[in-house]
Amino acid sequence: MRVLVAEDDEGLGEVLARGLREQGYVVDLVPDGEAAAAYLRFYQYEVVVLDWRMPRLSGLALVQRMRRNAIGPNGAIPVLMLTARDTPADRIAGLDAGADDYLVKPFDFGELLARIRALQRRPPVSQAPSIKIGDVEFDPAAREVLVRGQRPAFTSTELGILEILMRRSPGVADRRSIAQHVWDNEADAFGSNTIDVHLARLRSKLAGGGVRIETVRGVGYRITPT
Repeated sequence: MRVLVAEDDEGLGEVLARGLREQGYVVDLVPDGEAAAAYLRFYQYEVVVLDWRMPRLSGLALVQRMRRNAIGPNGAIPVLMLTARDTPADRIAGLDAGADDYLVKPFDFGELLARIRALQRRPPVSQAPSIKIGDVEFDPAAREVLVRGQRPAFTSTELGILEILMRRSPGVADRRSIAQHVWDNEADAFGSNTIDVHLARLRSKLAGGGVRIETVRGVGYRITPT
């Protein structure tokens, strides 16, 4: 399960991300609302955890934008709001803006997990759309890829790279974005040509799928139909 955590307190954000990863979640951690909005345009999440007060764009404004404009594939995704604001009026404002749940700081991490599990149990409002390029179809919800109707075996790293390439197509996915999206520690992606090795394997598995992965020198990579 993939979770987006938007928290401008660096220490708290790292604690939340580490704790969720230890529980088996895939976590993207961002420090402000605009960064969260950018991630929501490209990636599919099952739950979004938003701090109310963040620079550039508040969590309250972001959830309003999500509900009004259905940012990316996540317009109806459950949102858990985190905040130090604890008056009834604040709770009402957060829920009326579109948050599904509300947790006041400081909070117990076990309670945060329980609330995320409760949001997971809610039936989905809509199915995440598949992405198709050439004869390659990627299902973000099922984490499955069809290549001319066949299901080759992909590692989670290969799926992560393929996802960002397909979501950015026909644009370029830069190496840093790939590293941040796929690896918990982006520095791990830049050692021993790690990204290039995974891309070589990905190209091999997509052979015959009517697509090509191009290297854009000095920038990154893009996937396009042949």
